[in-house]
Amino acid sequence: MKWLEAKVILENEAAIRAVDVISDIFTDLGVSGTVLDDPLLEPEEGWGNDAIPLPEKYAVTGYLAINEQVEEKKRVLEEKLRGLKERDSVLYEILYREMDEEDWAESWKEHFWPERLTDRMVVKPTWREFNPAPGDLIIEIDPGMAFGTGTHPTTASCVKMIEKYLKPGDRFLDVGTGSGILMVAAGKLGASRIEGIDTDEMAVSVAEKNLVLNRMDSSQYALYAGDLVSCVQARFDVVAANILSEVIVRLLEDIHSVMAENGILICSGIVEKNSHAVMEKMKAVGLEIQEVFLKEGWATIVGKGMSDE
Repeated sequence: MKWLEAKVILENEAAIRAVDVISDIFTDLGVSGTVLDDPLLEPEEGWGNDAIPLPEKYAVTGYLAINEQVEEKKRVLEEKLRGLKERDSVLYEILYREMDEEDWAESWKEHFWPERLTDRMVVKPTWREFNPAPGDLIIEIDPGMAFGTGTHPTTASCVKMIEKYLKPGDRFLDVGTGSGILMVAAGKLGASRIEGIDTDEMAVSVAEKNLVLNRMDSSQYALYAGDLVSCVQARFDVVAANILSEVIVRLLEDIHSVMAENGILICSGIVEKNSHAVMEKMKAVGLEIQEVFLKEGWATIVGKGMSDE
């Protein structure tokens, strides 16, 4: 498969303020994650000395699969950017570049460095250096051609909620597992069983490599390629779904088939403006909202199942 890199270079302060809006435009086009070039980014303590030079300008980059829909997606992207320019004086330049799948996978790597997700959990790309503090739990990740490096606000929020709600010995399911980062986090936090499912067979392959990389016991995990929970037979104490809000709404129709009694559901990938619809659906299927965690325009919603009695 070939990919189209769409890089929106931001030319003025109004454009920089519109970073989240531009990221949302890519999300609405089905882009799983965007890359932000930030010329003011300061490495956290503990980073190695192998970071690339900082970019000269802010930019938001998304990758579109080159298929029969790509020209329509380009048209929509350009139309919405023109709307931002006319309405909010957002000045920008957009650059396109075609890439082979292998080049696409490698291009992501230059943007990722170790990142502290919680007080003790750090996600570290395999190609970067990091000096851990005592007590740190290091999640080694090579995302390959799957989405999920830990740098996106929704992933960091999911890890935070998993750390809060998962108890040692709990069973954990990740719906839309991507690179497997949430499975690894649950395993390092003491889950007795971790399973993941993704519609993309490539993601399943990448997730398994990352589980092996993090020394997860092969007898304690399973991965499936399939739609939502169609292949899952067991029930779990904690279920995470870091996917698009409309897909979460569809997932909620069958969520009780995979949740243990009083189980926890962690939903993310939800643009804040869509959070109300997701919460209403959660309540409609009998889940009790525990909390809503907001981060950089994204919502992570935690629900609890009712007793079977």
